[in-house]
Amino acid sequence: MRHKLASLLLAAFALAPPYKEVNACTGITLSTTDNTKILARTIEWGGSDLNSQYVIVPRGYTQQSYVPGGTDGMRFTAQYGYVGLAVEQKEFIAEGLNEAGLSAGLFYFPNYGQYEDYDPAQKASSIADLQLVSWILGKCKTVDEVKEAVASIHVIRIDPRASTVHWRFSDLSGRQIVLEIVDGKAQFFENELGVLTNSPGFEWQMTNLNNYVNLFPGSAEPKKLGAINLASFGAGSGFLGIPGDVTPPSRFIRAAFYQATTPQSDSAEKTVRQAFQILNNFDIPIGIEFAAGQIPADIPSATQWTSATDMKNKMIYYRTMHDSAIRSIDLKQIDFNKITYQAVPLDQVKEQPIVPILIGQSN
Repeated sequence: MRHKLASLLLAAFALAPPYKEVNACTGITLSTTDNTKILARTIEWGGSDLNSQYVIVPRGYTQQSYVPGGTDGMRFTAQYGYVGLAVEQKEFIAEGLNEAGLSAGLFYFPNYGQYEDYDPAQKASSIADLQLVSWILGKCKTVDEVKEAVASIHVIRIDPRASTVHWRFSDLSGRQIVLEIVDGKAQFFENELGVLTNSPGFEWQMTNLNNYVNLFPGSAEPKKLGAINLASFGAGSGFLGIPGDVTPPSRFIRAAFYQATTPQSDSAEKTVRQAFQILNNFDIPIGIEFAAGQIPADIPSATQWTSATDMKNKMIYYRTMHDSAIRSIDLKQIDFNKITYQAVPLDQVKEQPIVPILIGQSN
């Protein structure tokens, strides 16, 4: 039954139109004045409600990976406790933070990644791509440990129709890396910029930044064109030409320039709020990804949730398409030796609260 559910999920995420274009994620990184790093991201899926949950995993908790045809893949036990945000099933953690301060997240990577083929003889060291974040969070403390760990296992997908993903990892040093698996080979990239979206690959996205060398914050100075005076219509003309569509390359450019020009704060909590403000600009309305009359789901947004992670202070924050209030989980308040495994819906009520303003009436 668990394998059947996983297959249904992955088939839903598969690449058949019209759902092909709805897998999207945008990740940014902000720094406080004391260099505390805040990683924030969105997750998009316009095909259905992902029924997302937060998952608390104690030390010593053992899981087993899905493999094609069963649930008897690699067994793994958490050395570190962690909190994750899962999509559709509690095993599929898309973003998380462990008690050692390691952050991990997956981002969709359709048509460019390629895992190695599954070999049943290697199932004891094979892990499904959507469970890699769980394994890494339970095992690793630093990005160097992540690189070493990935080299020891086989990352596979359960359903050949499903999209591949790529990952970002960051540790308390502030170092951040991107993992992409292409032609069955793991490739790691240092991510000094701190931005990640989807396809094409990370190196291409970084090269594409050069096409926007003309952009700058503020407004262009007035100029003369012969005898004609030219001036900006309003503020922000220095960003005239920044792409505004929701494709991954355009979101990468927009995220890079928005995060680079935001003022630094001396407070981690203020920086978390600023990250959510920036990512407001990346919410994807449910109607723009589909042809008229072909919207597949009655959900308020394709951006199903947005999260922020403060690795130094061991905090993870989120808000959802159903409730824009920011909620937080403090890992420092969790005894990972005593707590039991938990999986809890991100929203108890799936409807944005509207608070009436009560106006007093005089006699």
